[in-house]
Amino acid sequence: MQVDILAIGAHPDDVELSCSGTLLKHIDMGYRVGLLDLTRGELGSRGTTEIRLKEAARAAELMGACFRKNLGMPDGFFQHVPEHILAIAQVVRWCRPKIVLMNAPQDRHPDHGRAAKLCADALFYSGLRRIVTTDEAGQAQAPHRPQAAYHYIQDYQLEADFVVDISSYMERKLQLVQAFESQFHNPKAHQYADEPQTPISGEDFLAYLRARARVYGRPIGVEFAEGFICVRTPGVPSLFDLV
Repeated sequence: MQVDILAIGAHPDDVELSCSGTLLKHIDMGYRVGLLDLTRGELGSRGTTEIRLKEAARAAELMGACFRKNLGMPDGFFQHVPEHILAIAQVVRWCRPKIVLMNAPQDRHPDHGRAAKLCADALFYSGLRRIVTTDEAGQAQAPHRPQAAYHYIQDYQLEADFVVDISSYMERKLQLVQAFESQFHNPKAHQYADEPQTPISGEDFLAYLRARARVYGRPIGVEFAEGFICVRTPGVPSLFDLV
């Protein structure tokens, strides 16, 4: 199941909130995208683990992703330990992405920064031939290190190294976010009306997502954009590849 882009999130909705416009755009360009969630988001104030997994599957279907996997790490308590590093490396070696997108290097939720470090290190170790992982059939996997990895930006207003124009994909992005009916405002999801209200469950949060995308779009003169942070210095063929 080789893909061009693997998007990893600590929680089942991280990818949709932060980089799904970019993923939708690249899927329409013909690239293959896979999704990987580290946890089931079981510490969330709203919904249940089972509901969130169903919502995640629905969002992946709407996006057109090739697959969505969940590693079942403990929400809030996954650590930078060999078993978690190897679990991520196993998926990377299985789907062999050219590009990996992952959590913000620092953020309001402590899981996000911890996941960023965990994933970045797992990508490095995935390329070492002396580290052994096996596939579901018990066969040794070949090492693989993606060509590039980028952090998407989450709650904190971090400075982006580059942005991607998602002006034509903003509405579809919000549809993916609203697929998580238990977590975010969806006027059709009456069954969650009595759930605890959180900073992200109100209609104003969707307005915030729009405003946030406008902020990242403004420097390049587009309506909406998503921002990314480089893991290493990028290279371009020529100055004319920068706009």
